[in-house]
Amino acid sequence: MQKTTPESPSTNAQKRSQMHLVNALEGDLQKRRAIDPKETSIVLFPGQGTQYVGMADQLMRFPSARSIFELANEVLGYDLLKICLQGPSNKLNRTEHAQLAVMVSSLAALEQLREERPRAIDNCVATAGFSLGEITALVFAGALPFDKALRLVQVRANAMQAACDAVPSGMILILYGPDTQVGTVCAKAQQWCLERGVEAPYCGVANYMYPHCKVIAGNQDALQYIEVNARALKIRRLKRLQVSGAFHTPIMQSAVEPFANALKKIQIKDPLIRVYSNVDGKPYRNAAHILRQLPKQIVSPVRWEQTMHLMYERRQGVDFPRTFECGPGKGLKQVLEKVNAKAANTAFNVEA
Repeated sequence: MQKTTPESPSTNAQKRSQMHLVNALEGDLQKRRAIDPKETSIVLFPGQGTQYVGMADQLMRFPSARSIFELANEVLGYDLLKICLQGPSNKLNRTEHAQLAVMVSSLAALEQLREERPRAIDNCVATAGFSLGEITALVFAGALPFDKALRLVQVRANAMQAACDAVPSGMILILYGPDTQVGTVCAKAQQWCLERGVEAPYCGVANYMYPHCKVIAGNQDALQYIEVNARALKIRRLKRLQVSGAFHTPIMQSAVEPFANALKKIQIKDPLIRVYSNVDGKPYRNAAHILRQLPKQIVSPVRWEQTMHLMYERRQGVDFPRTFECGPGKGLKQVLEKVNAKAANTAFNVEA
């Protein structure tokens, strides 16, 4: 077996990725003095489902963004940028490609932010990511090295895709009124599956988005029941999401162990800034907390609405930080507008 030398591509990728994504943070974030709250910033990262063919094209004018993709291609052993730029969409939308594409594109968008508004990086006080975006946030905060995080996402995506292939499932976003009982909707859909002979069906809330908006996930039959009976169930609007399965539900249980085992092999560091967990909406305390908590995210609902409340909690009269959503789409900024309109007044998109 050929031994890896200090000059090997994997070692070079690790060193260069650390230089790009961690060293740039350490000096400024560790020495940062107290500053005016309105001069601080929060960075948010999107999750799977935001990908589209052509993403990252505009970022290629930034050398550091191109370097991020070069490092990713080197670590992964295939041309991820080509899939982002050229697709085809059915290939990009596969979980094993979509998660990596969104993560790397988001970090490339972060490089654009670093070039155009360096103070947004220097004065960042907190970060969070939606689902897969949480791993992106941990890379940004220096808790996970870029190359190891790529491998971790690869394990996560492959394991989740296997779970998707084993059980036909999906996710559906619903908008509803105050008279809608979401728990009853899920229970009825699950009962309908049982009556049709579906083995161990599941239907439940997978994402808490904003008031009167949630994402429900479960077996395909359960989602079809909700779509057909939306009016009777008092659902005002609904939309199928561009994902392969019922993420953040027990249907993904088989993906937890491979992910947890891969995470144990990484030297996790304490985050340099606050990183909020999807599992409970609270900041990670330290590296050990990340090791325990992050695997739970695969089968736990994303408590994004709760996270936004905690992140932007301020005493009356205290200015909100600027918010930068780095990555494909504008969904997180739109959600923030529903949760905290005042905070959203100083929110910006850095699109991949």
